[in-house]
Amino acid sequence: MHLGLLTAPFEDTPLMELADWAGATGFSAFEVACWPASGGEKRRYAGTSHINVDGLTKDRAQEIAGGLSERGIAISGLGYYPNPLHSDDAHRDEVLEHLRKVITGASTMGVEVVNTFMGGDRRLNLDENWERAQKILDPIVAQAREAGVLLCFENCPMIFSYDEWPGGHNIAYSPRIWRRIFEKWGDAVGMNFDPSHLIWQFIDQTRFIKEFGPRFGHVHAKDVMIDRDGLYENGTMSVGMGWQIPRLCGLGDVDWSDFFSALYRTGYDGAVIIEHEDRLFEGTDEKVKRGFCLARDVLTPFIK
Repeated sequence: MHLGLLTAPFEDTPLMELADWAGATGFSAFEVACWPASGGEKRRYAGTSHINVDGLTKDRAQEIAGGLSERGIAISGLGYYPNPLHSDDAHRDEVLEHLRKVITGASTMGVEVVNTFMGGDRRLNLDENWERAQKILDPIVAQAREAGVLLCFENCPMIFSYDEWPGGHNIAYSPRIWRRIFEKWGDAVGMNFDPSHLIWQFIDQTRFIKEFGPRFGHVHAKDVMIDRDGLYENGTMSVGMGWQIPRLCGLGDVDWSDFFSALYRTGYDGAVIIEHEDRLFEGTDEKVKRGFCLARDVLTPFIK
């Protein structure tokens, strides 16, 4: 395994400048944020475009990959996390168009993984969303397979705010739906696994990794703290609002020893990419970097 980071928090830092710091600080991989360079969806830690995949040429792709390699940084995947099942047709079409470009860009660069969300229409139930997902995403999955790219969905319900209530913006979050996904698309897709989302759903981490670990195409390292006072005040029906708090690795409730033990047993040997959403380490690039270094120090003893 090797340790890296998702570049999304560094919206205004050029990729090679970030790689200079990361390579000298003990990181060896980037999941590169690839939202549209022209703008688009903006939310916390979304919207960053460190590689403009729109019209990416082979020469430019080789230049980027070579520059990162010189700094000791491999690319674990390209990351773009919108809502491909959005209820608004025009927005959904824009999302799918750019996702196609990210897949093409990954193929051009020789990057084997594209990470995204399956998405969801918050007004529909799970079964209704699943029916839509198969129709809408079939051509995207087929494109990725033909391009030699593994399309990996993250296991996050995306239900943290009132505009995502009540059904969430991503249905690929539970064992029940993941079994459907792999039954439908087989090894054409993988999971981008984030253990933090199991904590606040009260899903057993060890059991989950044992069942789905062989299908992990990419792994995030993000922690979460359950605020017991917030949980008491709001109850579980409030989902993530008021009691689920993102933390850097080691500052929350994820059992990292169990996490790595289960990963090794399941045979995962890829990158572990730190995802930073901890408000205690926000405000400046230097504070964000301190947060990444804290997480690095927690996880490094487990990386061999």
